[in-house]
Amino acid sequence: MENWNGPGGDDDKIVRRKLSDQVLERLREMIVRGELAPGDLMPSERELMKRFGVGRPAVREAMQSMHTQGLITISHGERSRVSELSADLAFRQMDMVARMLLSASSDNLEYLKEARRLFEVGMVKIATEKATKEDIAELEKLLATQRTKLGNPSEFIKADIAFHSKISAISGNPILAAVCDAMLTWLFNYHADLLIWSGRENVTLEEHQKIIECIASGDPAAAASALGTHLNRSKDLYRHHNQAE
Repeated sequence: MENWNGPGGDDDKIVRRKLSDQVLERLREMIVRGELAPGDLMPSERELMKRFGVGRPAVREAMQSMHTQGLITISHGERSRVSELSADLAFRQMDMVARMLLSASSDNLEYLKEARRLFEVGMVKIATEKATKEDIAELEKLLATQRTKLGNPSEFIKADIAFHSKISAISGNPILAAVCDAMLTWLFNYHADLLIWSGRENVTLEEHQKIIECIASGDPAAAASALGTHLNRSKDLYRHHNQAE
């Protein structure tokens, strides 16, 4: 009988998986099934070793991977606890890759700014339709806080993120809010390391005030126009380090 050499080649070979990877998969399944709920204490190392029939190194490596992925929290001297699964957690896991992607090319930064504009212009329309008096008051409070941060770029940026994040949160959709927070964090964290700041904070404050007024008036088109103007004007404040003069 001739030896069979199918088209799959090396792709068909069975690769032995690390024990820690298998333990990690089992632990994830326990969370998905609800066997381990948010806030629950994780089983002890001894319990997991007995349950899965593996040694302590495999369990510890799997637990460390879960901690790195944000699935559990590890406190010194205490048992680990299961974290709450959320859209925010999912996007936080992408932070490092996003920073590397933005560092790789100025084009990627431009793509992010374009995506942010399209997303936030849509979000502010939803916010205008759903905003309550309490939401408007919170936006005014956030703007007042931002005014106190003039002259402190890092704190001013944090206040800026909080303002835009609040607009997305008004939607009541946690996934939309998480997407907005992720894009803002990637843009502004990247800006802090590699981009230049123009010092036109007063213009930003004026534009934020205009956005609030449009939301309060209940006019989605006006709010979208105000936010679009704001982002179009401010996008040139953020440039890749290779483009700096």
